[in-house]
Amino acid sequence: MKVDVELVKHIREKTSSSVIECKKALEEAKGDVDKALEILKKRGLLISQKKVNRETKEGLVGAYIHTNGKIGVLIEVNTESDFVARNEEFKELVKSLTLQITAFDPKWIDRESVPADILDKEREIYREQFKDKPPAVIEKIVEGKMEDFYKTNVLLDQKFIKDENITVNEYICSTIAKLGENIRVRRFIKYELGE
Repeated sequence: MKVDVELVKHIREKTSSSVIECKKALEEAKGDVDKALEILKKRGLLISQKKVNRETKEGLVGAYIHTNGKIGVLIEVNTESDFVARNEEFKELVKSLTLQITAFDPKWIDRESVPADILDKEREIYREQFKDKPPAVIEKIVEGKMEDFYKTNVLLDQKFIKDENITVNEYICSTIAKLGENIRVRRFIKYELGE
C-alpha cells in the first residue's frame, strides 16, 4: 500500500515518532490515521514496559515558581544516562511535570505510594455514602470512586496538562519510547505560600 506523505508528516508532528515508524503504522492501519496513532501508542507502551526494570541513576531536578511567586514545585526525574538527562526532550518532560504538579496538585507519584490507611478511609467513606444500595452495587460504585480518587490525587493517573487525551504515565511512556531509556519520577514537592 502506498502511504500519503502528508499523512506521515501529520502523524510525525503529532507523535514525534520516526518517519519509518509513522509509515509502518499507517501501512498497518491501511491509511486510517486514528488507528495508526493507536498502533504507535501501543508500541510506545510496549517499549516502555521492556525498560521498566532498568536502573535510573541520572536525571534532573526541575523547579518551577508560578508567576505570582506564591507556588513553587521541585521534582526529581531520573533516567539511565547523563546523555538523555541533557536531551531537550527530557528537559521538556521535567518542565511539563512541574507545570502538571502546579496546576493539578497531585499528592502521590503512583498508586503504590498512596498509604493503605488513606485508601481504606476513602473506601469506607464511599461505602457509607451508598449503604442503601445492594452490596454488589456498592462495591462497583466504590471501585469507580477509587478510580476517580486516583485520577485526582496520583500524578501518573492524571490527565496530562498539555494533552487531555493521555495520562501523565502515557506521556512518560511515549518519551521512554522516543529516547530509548527508562524514566522514573523519583519525588516531588509543592510549596504554597501560607500552607
